Amino acid sequence: MGICRNDKTQPKPESTKGGNRAALFVYATEGLENMAFISNAVSLVTYFYGYMNFGLAKSATTLTNFMGTSFILTLFGGFISDTYLSRFKTCVLFGCIELVGYAVLTVQAHLKQLRPFPCKDVPPGNINHCEAASDTQTAILFTGLYLIAFGTSGVKAALPSLGADQFDERDPKEASLLSSFFNWFLFSLTIGAIFGVTFVVWISVNQGWEWGFGLCFIAVLFAILFLLMGKSVYRNNVPRGSPILRILQVFVAAIRNSKAPTPSLTDELHEIQDTEVGMATETLHRTDQFRFLDRAAIPTNSPGAWSLCTITQVEETKILIRMLPIILSTVFMNTCLAQLQTFSIQQSTTMDTHLTHTFQIPGPSLPVIPLLFMFVLIPIYDRIFVPITRRFTGIPTGIRYLQRIGVGLVLSAISMAVAGIIETRRKSVAVEHNMVDSSEPLPISVFWLGYQYAIFGAADMFSLVGLLEFFYAESSSGMKSLSTAISWCSLAFGYFLSSVVVEAVNKVSGGWLASNNLNRDKLDYFYWLLAGISVMNFGFYLLCASWYRYKKVEVKVEEKAVIVKA
Repeated sequence: MGICRNDKTQPKPESTKGGNRAALFVYATEGLENMAFISNAVSLVTYFYGYMNFGLAKSATTLTNFMGTSFILTLFGGFISDTYLSRFKTCVLFGCIELVGYAVLTVQAHLKQLRPFPCKDVPPGNINHCEAASDTQTAILFTGLYLIAFGTSGVKAALPSLGADQFDERDPKEASLLSSFFNWFLFSLTIGAIFGVTFVVWISVNQGWEWGFGLCFIAVLFAILFLLMGKSVYRNNVPRGSPILRILQVFVAAIRNSKAPTPSLTDELHEIQDTEVGMATETLHRTDQFRFLDRAAIPTNSPGAWSLCTITQVEETKILIRMLPIILSTVFMNTCLAQLQTFSIQQSTTMDTHLTHTFQIPGPSLPVIPLLFMFVLIPIYDRIFVPITRRFTGIPTGIRYLQRIGVGLVLSAISMAVAGIIETRRKSVAVEHNMVDSSEPLPISVFWLGYQYAIFGAADMFSLVGLLEFFYAESSSGMKSLSTAISWCSLAFGYFLSSVVVEAVNKVSGGWLASNNLNRDKLDYFYWLLAGISVMNFGFYLLCASWYRYKKVEVKVEEKAVIVKA
C-alpha cells in the first residue's frame, strides 16, 4: 500500500518534515485532550448523580449517550477532514469547539444558581426526594456536554490519521515506524488518561467540580497550542473530494448498468492510467466479492461520473462494505466497556476506598488500574512481542490486525465473567454485615474491582489499536480520516447499545437494575449475561474475519515505474 504525491504539482516533503519529530506533537496533543475527555468519562456519572440530582439509571444513560454521541460524530469530522479541510485544520477547529464546552461546564459548576442543591449524601433510596434540576439548568448542562462531544469527535477523527501521515509507507525505514505509530499513539492516550482519572478526578472530587472542569479547559487549550507548534514540520494531506460522493456514484452507476453482463476480464473495465492524469496514482486491484458493483466500471456511451467509475473507485466502495461486518462485531465489546464506566464506578461508591489509613482513592479513579496495565503492556508489545512474531510471520505488525482485534474480544468476555463473580462477593458482604440499605461503605476493598479492570485493559490494548490500524491501513488514500472515524463508531454504537441493553434487561427481568440500590439490584446477573453474549459475539466475529479479504494496492509512479504492493 502506498500514498503518492505529484512531484510536479506538489512540493516534495523536505527531509526535515514528518517522521517521529512531527509525531511527537501529535502524541502530546492526544495525551492532553484525552486527559480531559477520559477524566469526565469516568466521573460524570458521579456529578450527574450527586450534584445534578439525576437518578442512578438516568445518570448512567446520560453518560453513555454523551460518550456515544462523541464517537458517532467522528463520522462528520472525518468527512470534513477528507473533503474540505486538512487533518491539521480539522483538529484545530474542533479543538476550539471542545474548549468552549469545557468553559460552559466550568461556569455552571462554579455558579450555584445554575445547578440544583446537591444531594450527594442522601441514601440511594431517597434520591427521588431531592430537588430536581430545572429545565434551564439541564439545558446548560447538555449544551456544555454536547459542545465537548462535537469538538472531541473532530479531533478523534483527524488526529490519528494526521500522525500516521507523517510516515511514508514507500520508505522502508518509515514503513517500520508506521507499524509502531498506533501503539505509541495509544501509549500517549493512556498516559493522558492516567493523569485524568487520578489527578483531575481527585481535583474534581476534593476541590470542587469547577476546578476539575477548569483544569480540563486548560488541558485542551495546551493541546491546541502543541498542535499549532508542530505546523511547520507536518506533512499535510490535500483533501481529495467527498469519499461519500464517490461511493454513491458507484452504486448509481452500477444500477444504471445493471442489465449489462459483468466482464470476466479486468482489462474490459475502466481504469484511469497514469498518462491520463500525468501523476502517480493509487490503484486498487479488482476483487471477486460484490461483483455486481463491477458494472459501475463498464464503459458505456453515457459519459459522467454517475455513469462510469474506475475499478479503483469500485474497490474503494467494496472495502467500505467489507469493513462494516467487522465494525459491527466489535460493538458489543464496547457495550461492556460502558458498563465498567458506569455501574463499576457506582459499585466503588459502596466499597472501602482507603489506600492507607488517611488516603482514600476516589471511585472514579479506579480505571487507573487498566490504564497502568496498558502503560506496562504497550512497550512490551511493541518492543518485544512484535519483533519476535515478525520473524515468524513476516508481517510488519507481528500479527494481522483482525487477529489482534479477536484477542481483545476474548479478553473482554473474560472480564465480564470476572465482574459477575466480584459483584456476587460484594453483595454477600452487604448481607453478612446487615448493610443492604446503608449508605456507609461496605467492609470490602475497592481493589477487588481491579481484576475486571485489569483484564479489560489488556482487551482494550489489543482491540482499540487493532481497529485504528486496520481501518487506516485498509482504507484508500482518499478516505483515511473517514475510515478512522468508522473505527471510533464501534465505541459509539457500544455506548448507545448499552443504554438500550440496560432498559431492555430492566423490562424483561422485572427490574434487575431499577432500585437505585446496588445492594438490592441483580448487577451480578447482568454481568454474567454480558459475558454470555460476548462469547456468542466472538463467534460472529470469527465468521466476519474469515470472510474478509485484505486489499491489494499498486502505486505506479510514471517517471520511475515503481510498484508497491500491500
